[in-house]
Amino acid sequence: MFSIGTRGSLLATTQAGHVRDWLAQAGYPAELHIVTTAGDVNMAPVERIGVGVFTQALRDALDVGECDIAVHSFKDLPTAADARFRLVVPQRQDPREALVARDGLSLEQLPQGARVGTSAPRRIGQLRSLRPDLDIRPLRGNIDTRMGKVSSGELDAVVLAYAGLVRAGYAQRATEVFAPATFVPAPAQGALAIEAKVGTAADTALDAIVDTQAMAAAAGEREVLARLEAGCTAPVGAYSVVDGQQLTVHGGIFALDGSASLRAEATGDLTQGRELGAQVAQELLAAGADQLLG
Repeated sequence: MFSIGTRGSLLATTQAGHVRDWLAQAGYPAELHIVTTAGDVNMAPVERIGVGVFTQALRDALDVGECDIAVHSFKDLPTAADARFRLVVPQRQDPREALVARDGLSLEQLPQGARVGTSAPRRIGQLRSLRPDLDIRPLRGNIDTRMGKVSSGELDAVVLAYAGLVRAGYAQRATEVFAPATFVPAPAQGALAIEAKVGTAADTALDAIVDTQAMAAAAGEREVLARLEAGCTAPVGAYSVVDGQQLTVHGGIFALDGSASLRAEATGDLTQGRELGAQVAQELLAAGADQLLG
C-alpha cells in the first residue's frame, strides 16, 4: 500500500483523498500520511517565510521514504524542477477565481470602500484595477479562517481559488466566479502536482492518474512564470484554453496599484505547452514586463 504525504489542513487532506481514491480505482491501494510543514507552524506571510515553504517538508519526507507520493497544489511549487521526483498532473479542478462576499454580493455590488481580503499581489493589482475604491486588507490562514472573516463581519469579502471551495465542499459560498479573462488566476490554479521518487513503484503508479491535457495546460502556465523568473507570489497570472488538440496559453502581469497591466497569448499544438508558455513570457518581456515586476 502506498503512503501519500499531505499537509493536515482540510483542503490538503481533501485533495490528497481524491488522489488516494483515483489510485485505488486504478488498482493501487493507498493511505494518507500527514506531514507537518513550516507553513503550518509559522503563520508569517509566505512573502517572508519563503516560496515553497508549504512543499519543502513534503518533498523532504518523500526523499527519505517517509511517504511514497506527495500531493501539492501546483501553483504553490517553486518553478524550478526537482530532478529527484517525477511530477504528474491528474484531472484538474476549475481554475477560476471566486469572490466570497457578505449578503450574496458580487464585486460590482460591493459598497464604496468595501473591505476585501487578499495578500496575493496578483489579486491586489487586479482588484485595484477593477475597483480602485476598495479597502484591500491582508489575509492569511486556511480556507475556513478566510471565509470566517466575512462571516464575522471583519471583512466584506475575500477572493479565493474556486477550486479550493469546490474541493472543500464550499462551492455554494462563492457569490461570484470570475471569467479568467476578467480576473486572471494564478498559473496552474486548480491543478494538483503529484510527485514520486524517480524509478520507484509509486512512479509507475502515477501513469494511471495523469491527465495529459491538464498537464500540458498547467505546464504552459507555469512556464510563463518560470521564464519571467517570477515566484508564486509575483503579480503574474496565467490560464489555458484547450480545444481538441489545440492549446492557447494566456498570461498577464499586473501593477500592484492597478494602474497598468500587460497581457499576451500563444496558440499551438497540445504537446507544445512549455513552448507556448515561453512565447507568452517573451512577448510580455518585450512589452516591458520587467518594469511591472519591479
